[in-house]
Amino acid sequence: MAVWLFGGRLGLRGRLSACRLLCPRFQSRGPQGGEDGDRLQPSSTAAKIPKIYTKTGDKGFSSTFTGERRPKDDQVFEAVGTTDELSSAIGFAMELVTEKGHMFAEELQKIQCTLQDIGSALATPRSSAREAHLKHTAFQEGPVLELERWIDKYSSQLPPLKAFILPSGGKSSSALHFCRAVCRRAERRVVPLVQMGETDANVAKFLNRIQTTLDLHRILPFGWDVTQVKREMVPFKLRRGNPEDTR
Repeated sequence: MAVWLFGGRLGLRGRLSACRLLCPRFQSRGPQGGEDGDRLQPSSTAAKIPKIYTKTGDKGFSSTFTGERRPKDDQVFEAVGTTDELSSAIGFAMELVTEKGHMFAEELQKIQCTLQDIGSALATPRSSAREAHLKHTAFQEGPVLELERWIDKYSSQLPPLKAFILPSGGKSSSALHFCRAVCRRAERRVVPLVQMGETDANVAKFLNRIQTTLDLHRILPFGWDVTQVKREMVPFKLRRGNPEDTR
């Protein structure tokens, strides 16, 4: 699994070494035993802290997990970056949801963890990947099926929806609205890669199911209670069809 840092790529070993930063030890006394008030002296055994910037992306190119160099605005990096943005948005929403004590905070965190795997799969375009690369970053159908089980469970707890929902409804609900919108953009970035055969179709499926899951998580606390979300509700008759329904 690759770790992406400022336009460069660290492999698994690099990731571990980067995470094991040792703070240098300093001597507080000079060689004569007196206080050294001018400066701190590092010990001879102190580890050298590696720089976290690599300068390898300064010319507008970055590396995939396969080692291929591509422009930073390449479709692969657009998909990877938008997926990362989605994870960040979900992390923010999760903090608000946790404050409210809602039951699905752990599920949001699990989605975040799976998005890390999504990022690895996207950063391994098949056109330049070897079998060893694909073995480490393959994205299977299991996470998609798990989301579908969640959707089925929560859908059974709600009556039929008879109105559109406008993005609002409190801090946690609004944050989940935003996550859903970012997720839709992430799916739009991934679909071309699936069509080109650069990544697995399960990646796009997972992003699509996240949208439905976020919809249900956003409304479950209200239970479609019109007295709670009336200001969000827009009658179906005001619009033809539902452009937001991609399920």
